[in-house]
Parts: sequence; structure tokens; C-alpha cells
Amino acid sequence: MSAVVACGIAAGVVATVDSIPYVRNVLAGRTQPHRGTWCIWTVLGVTAFFSHASDGGTWILVMLGAEAAAVTVVFALSITCGVGGLGRADLVLLGVALLGVAGWAMTDRAIVATACVILADLAGAILMLPKAWRRPETETALSFSLAALAGGLGVLAVGSAQPELAIYPGYFAVVNAVIAGVIVSRRRVLAASSAADVVQVMDDVVQAVDTE
Repeated sequence: MSAVVACGIAAGVVATVDSIPYVRNVLAGRTQPHRGTWCIWTVLGVTAFFSHASDGGTWILVMLGAEAAAVTVVFALSITCGVGGLGRADLVLLGVALLGVAGWAMTDRAIVATACVILADLAGAILMLPKAWRRPETETALSFSLAALAGGLGVLAVGSAQPELAIYPGYFAVVNAVIAGVIVSRRRVLAASSAADVVQVMDDVVQAVDTE
């Protein structure tokens, strides 16, 4: 088995597994997916799969197919278990995403199509980042970390014959790593802030007792 084949299979396995913690937490009520984001990611996951298939992708399709199926499941769950409406900012980013999808549909150049998909995907990521920043406890960092790993393996699964096909999985790895980093870092900051508040309350109680 070649390294490219092994990476393709590994990317597909990780891409399949990465959604399990997320779906589990959604069903348990701990994670609340942003409807607009997962709607965009579902459209783009399917788009990326067929785009790479038409451009001659081989083992990278394992990872992209698994991711497309996973985001579709999460989007379906977000309809009843998610958050997010259609505010002005949401509509703007959804518009950007639609432009990206339209750009992909109207061009037959792989590099341009990929750029359009990335633009639309990034709009989806930006759509959910404010929620992840304010309420990191409503997201599942592990799933995004695994998705980043799947993207990295996807890059290796492309091989050297068609390097342009590595652009999307490379972007996918980076954007998911950033999202995971935001969730983890914000949880730590908020936990430290809560601990500081507890210490302050205890200090106030001690001072009040000493005064008496």
C-alpha cells in the first residue's frame, strides 16, 4: 500500500470519526451548532466532493465524502437543536457563500472553483466564530481538531501529480485548527475569569468577617 493510499484511507477514517463527538454533544444538549454555518458547510462539502471528483481526485475523495456526509448530519440536527437566525450579518455572509458557490458553478477552472469554495466556506466559519467566542462551551473542540487532522492527511493523500487539489484540504486543516484554538483558548480564559471571581468573593467574605 502506497503512502498516498494510506493517507487517503486515514483521512477518511478521521473525517468519519470527527463528527461523532459533535453529534453526541448535540444530542446531549451540550453543543449548539449554528444553523447558517452548517447549512453553508453542507452545500460546500457536497460541492467540494463533486468538484474534486470531476477534476480527477482519487483517494482524497474518501476524506471529502466522509466530511460531506458528516456535515449534512450536523446540519439536519441543527434545524431543531441549533441556534442562529437571519440577522443582517448572517445574510451578508450567506450572500458571500452563495457567490462562492455560484462562482464554482460557472467556472471550469479547478483553481478558480476551489478559491470560490474556500471563500464560501470561510464565510461559514466567520458566521459561527462570534458564538464560539462568546459561548465556547456550546462547541466541541475535539471535532474541529480531528477535522484539522483529516485535512492534513487529505493534503498528503493528493500526492504530487495534482498539487492544486491539495489547496482545499490544506485550507480545511488550517480553518478547523483555528476554530479549535479559539474554542480551547476562550474556555481557558473564561475559566480563569470565573476562578478569579470566586477568589474575589472569598476575599470579600474574609474581609467582612475580620471587620466584624
